[in-house]
Amino acid sequence: VVNSADTALGWNKVLYNNANTPNFTGGLPQAFDKRAVAESEKFGFALQAITNDTQKIACVRWNTQLQQNNYVLPELPHGTHKIKWLITDDCGTNLEYEYSFTVKDCKAPTVVCLPPVFVNIPPGSLIQLWVMDFLQYTEDNCSPWNLVKLGIRKCGTGTGFPVDALGNPILSVTFTCNELGTQCVEIWAIDAVGNADYCETAVIIQDAFGNCGGPLWGGSGDIKTDVNDGIEGVLVRLFGSAMGFPPFEDSAWTDEAGIYQIPADILSGASLIIAPEKGDNPLNGVTTFDLVLISKHILGSEPLSSPYKMIAADANKSGSITTFDILEIRKLILGFFTEFPNNQAWRFMDKSFEFPNANNPFQTAFPETINLTNQPPNLFNTDFVGIKIGDVNNTAIPNLQMQAEERTNGTAIFDVSPTPGPSPLGEEVRPGETFEVHFKAAEALEGFQFTITLNGLKALETLHADGVDESNFNLQPEHAMTVSINGAQDFTVKFRAEKAGKLSEMLGVSGVITRAEAYSREGRKNIAFRFDGKSIAGRGFELYQNQPNPFVNQTRIGFFLPEAAEATLSVFDETGRVVYQQKGEFAQGENMIALDRSLLNTNGMLYYKLETATVVETRKMILAN
Repeated sequence: VVNSADTALGWNKVLYNNANTPNFTGGLPQAFDKRAVAESEKFGFALQAITNDTQKIACVRWNTQLQQNNYVLPELPHGTHKIKWLITDDCGTNLEYEYSFTVKDCKAPTVVCLPPVFVNIPPGSLIQLWVMDFLQYTEDNCSPWNLVKLGIRKCGTGTGFPVDALGNPILSVTFTCNELGTQCVEIWAIDAVGNADYCETAVIIQDAFGNCGGPLWGGSGDIKTDVNDGIEGVLVRLFGSAMGFPPFEDSAWTDEAGIYQIPADILSGASLIIAPEKGDNPLNGVTTFDLVLISKHILGSEPLSSPYKMIAADANKSGSITTFDILEIRKLILGFFTEFPNNQAWRFMDKSFEFPNANNPFQTAFPETINLTNQPPNLFNTDFVGIKIGDVNNTAIPNLQMQAEERTNGTAIFDVSPTPGPSPLGEEVRPGETFEVHFKAAEALEGFQFTITLNGLKALETLHADGVDESNFNLQPEHAMTVSINGAQDFTVKFRAEKAGKLSEMLGVSGVITRAEAYSREGRKNIAFRFDGKSIAGRGFELYQNQPNPFVNQTRIGFFLPEAAEATLSVFDETGRVVYQQKGEFAQGENMIALDRSLLNTNGMLYYKLETATVVETRKMILAN
């Protein structure tokens, strides 16, 4: 029972186990806010009263001892509750009102299906597929994962959550040789109180090995970069047609060597189109240093050395290299874009194609698919060259067998100070105060990029200068801003203080959105801020989102350590079960752990945690089919 008149309990206390005693007497004072925050920051029940002329509005709210005038809506557990109002006026009139109400879950789980999957009929002429073969992830607002049930059925064969004659969820479907081709399936989820929803996807049933008595056909090839590194995770699609038969399609993924193999049911004389695609992790290999090199190409001082690099520089797919491409790539670096609006992360072309003019690869169209006609029913072989868009210095990691080049050559220092004015501000700031802060590199740099963390500061605008305008910044992230500059050594930002403090404690450098690095003649460098010419603030511990995510076979988990340390990576499923763990000694700076799906033995949503002796951080990742 919560009684607004009983202030002796203080914040974060309710009287437990007295709901059935006369006048609710007795009861054990018990804390209900178990968050790991200071006692003064824990929630407590409060009565918020708003008076307007002769009207008073009273509401049950939560507040904290630290911020007693900051009221928020209380969160109540599922079940039936009763509220009792006691009202007294100056004439001695007393009124009592009681209301009962019920809190319940009315929202169905979110269910997201994987894209259509391709399978081949095995010996025995039937195949059994399970719900997890099609589920990308499901989540519910209230029910824990272990109380959410899954089900599957063929589309149009029933209504409501699929159960068998005993009321148990149906977890698999079976297909036979009579169902070759595209078949629709429904993937269902139902929560603990019976709310259910579903998504639809498809399975393409093939007979590549002749187990249904059909003809055999197979195709293979490799997809590599122009420097002959295999590109992993490319989806290679095959589209075909043959006279007297309906159109058909199949697909396969490339392995770590960039090799793909497509089995398919195709008749002799079929016409085929082989089309690769890869759209994940568009930032792979893309940094502000690429903008430095593209700018030199545009100015003619240092042209890009191959037609593949020129195609990589054409970010907006316009058939030319201009400053519009630089703007497009910079928006990706700064976090405005999560992908290129008019381009894929990778483009692919027939490896056998020769450019008529290597100095202008856009002079003629280059083939991004391979067409095969009147092929006999045997193996074909088609190879492609992959081009990572935005990466003109070949730093993209095409497969997880290759290690990223994480070494740096020292640290680039940026001196940070308020700009002088009529009333010198100094380093101390006050709430509501607006001021300008100047960031200047202590050495000559060709370019730099980083995320600035804002603790109690709001970035209002950036000031134009030679080589710097608003396109070099993103002020939209919460509690942060991002910077990408080439062609200038300093910049100025106007801030507003949202609390009192020192600039050295309110501004920090990070790589969590835009990776923190600078480029000089000595190579790539880390970033640090210097205040008052003496105190230096570098990057702290950071755990990055795994790439790619979702992932099919392998993924990379990156992190930054401010100093060399022992760290433990743990991967959990949604029940909290540890499915993978790795411990090791890691160097100061950027680090990476490659994770193979075969080590996880699970599906769906996962959580990964990186822990050192002083800090721990957790993120989500998704296993795709």
